[in-house]
Amino acid sequence: MKKTWLYAVPLALAALVAGGWLAQTRYAPKAPAEAAVAALWQLGFPDLQGNRQMLAQWRGQVLVLNFWASWCAPCRDEMPDFASLRAQYRPKGVEFVGIAIDNSANVTRFLEQHPVDYPVLIGEGAAHSLARQLGNPSGALPYTIVLGRDGAIVLSHLGRLPRTTLQATLMQYSP
Repeated sequence: MKKTWLYAVPLALAALVAGGWLAQTRYAPKAPAEAAVAALWQLGFPDLQGNRQMLAQWRGQVLVLNFWASWCAPCRDEMPDFASLRAQYRPKGVEFVGIAIDNSANVTRFLEQHPVDYPVLIGEGAAHSLARQLGNPSGALPYTIVLGRDGAIVLSHLGRLPRTTLQATLMQYSP
């Protein structure tokens, strides 16, 4: 029995390390092409009232752009942090925008029960493609990028974004 454990434990650890490495190389955010970031500012998506909102209206601010869906549990979990941080950092020129990779009916239903005070746009499949172009090769959610005042990506994060990580970035890029 002890001999089995001598082989099983190192094998299990090796498999764990290999799995972590594979996940990092395959699913970790990648640096997007400059053209994709430049094109971002030319795009617009409808808001909850159906009015097209151009992303360029937030250019020159620190922009937290969050790709999410109403069915995504980690997405829903981070939304209260985003709302709280928006209240804290908006006077310093920081804006949060949620782009839902979901349809309008689902988003409206969700936000009626869990309102947020930052702009939410309906991106559906086009936003999913945009998230991939902006460095999310797996297309998993949530995916958040922070753009500095110059329009360059200063943070990209796949998965639930820890409040402390986002706050440290906002402190660095807002006066």
